[in-house]
Parts: sequence; C-alpha cells; structure tokens
Amino acid sequence: MKVRDTIRLPFAASTPGIARTRLAAFLTMQRASNSVIDDALIVISEMIANAVSHGVPTTDGTIEISWSINQDLLELSVLDAGEGASLKPIDFDEDSLSGRGLSIINRVADRWWVDMSRGTRVNAELGLASR
Repeated sequence: MKVRDTIRLPFAASTPGIARTRLAAFLTMQRASNSVIDDALIVISEMIANAVSHGVPTTDGTIEISWSINQDLLELSVLDAGEGASLKPIDFDEDSLSGRGLSIINRVADRWWVDMSRGTRVNAELGLASR
C-alpha cells in the first residue's frame, strides 16, 4: 500500500521550514527511523530551497511538494513552473557560500532525477530499510 501526501505551499523562503514540519509529522506517523527522518528533511529542504532560488512559482504563487512511502522507499518530489534549466550537482568546498543544494541531495538521497515535462520536478528516493 502506498501512503502519500501532497501539499501546495507559498513560493517563499519560509516554505522549507513549513514542509520540514509536515514531512517530519508524516514520517513519524509512518514509524520511520530517526536517520530516515533526518536525511529526508535535509533532502526536502534542499529541493525546496533550490526551487525557490532558481525556479518559477505556479500561476497561484505556489510550489507543489509531495512525499510517499512505496514499500521500502520514501519518494520526495518538488514541482515548480520553471522550464529549461540545467540541473547538475557542482563541486564545492567548505568555503562555498552557495551552490551546494544538488550536491547535498546527490550525497544523501539514494537516487534523484529531474523531470521537465511539465515545469521542473525534482524527485528523490531514500531507502527506508538501509538507514
């Protein structure tokens, strides 16, 4: 059985914090481990921060954020209305002030990808059993 939640939140700097609270509650209710919750909160924060920094809001001024548990996988997704950007992780060091988001997602998530068929949707998966 797949358990899912989708929310629309303002295209604003405060959105990662709101989404983290909602995702933590969802994962707690699903009895996810603390390490899964910690990793998921890092990944969703970076996904949303990237969307707000580099993306485009939908016509109603929001972004779509969703998560689901599908067997032993946690699936995360963030959709904004932007189109055509190149999304690749870049190397960074401890002195870097920005540009770390996709590299962090790449290091924490088990798998991530981008779908640009309708806006920009960044997806990530984290294994529930391996953490």
